[in-house]
Amino acid sequence: MTFHSRCSIGCSVVGSTEMRRFRVVPVELSEANAFVAMHHRHHAPTQGHRFSIGAENGDGSLVGVAIVGRPVARRCNQRTTVEVTRLCTDGTEHACSFLYAACARIAHALGYETIQTYTLPDESGASLRAAGWTMEGLAGGGIWKHTDGKPRRTDQPTERKLRWSKRVGIVPELEATNG
Repeated sequence: MTFHSRCSIGCSVVGSTEMRRFRVVPVELSEANAFVAMHHRHHAPTQGHRFSIGAENGDGSLVGVAIVGRPVARRCNQRTTVEVTRLCTDGTEHACSFLYAACARIAHALGYETIQTYTLPDESGASLRAAGWTMEGLAGGGIWKHTDGKPRRTDQPTERKLRWSKRVGIVPELEATNG
């Protein structure tokens, strides 16, 4: 039996046998990084962020975190775009899509136009699609050096990734009709 319920912050969640409720909570970068270090399959903690959030379940347990920072790609507009640099859960069903949707709403509230993230080609992207994100295609990868000449880290995946994004700002042609 499938049901449709409303989360405590207005996000839709579809479940299979029991109601799952999540709540967005702010988390410090250190707490988010500790969760990533414990649970992420292939990435280490991040160096910085614009904001980090967590998903708590009904009993108050932290079941996932998202770290949102500046875009990693140099040519991305740092003023209008933010990037989910880490999203990690303990495997709780629907927590990933809940966090992606919450990150997009927060990016909108902060005035950003676009939110983006990257996945490995063997990851399905189901949580991103469920949260309304669009896959743009292959991006990046390979061996490169930082602008200061330091080599790229190789303790994390270096192959090409799939870039996903969601437009969260006001579309210019609609802005005139909103005023």
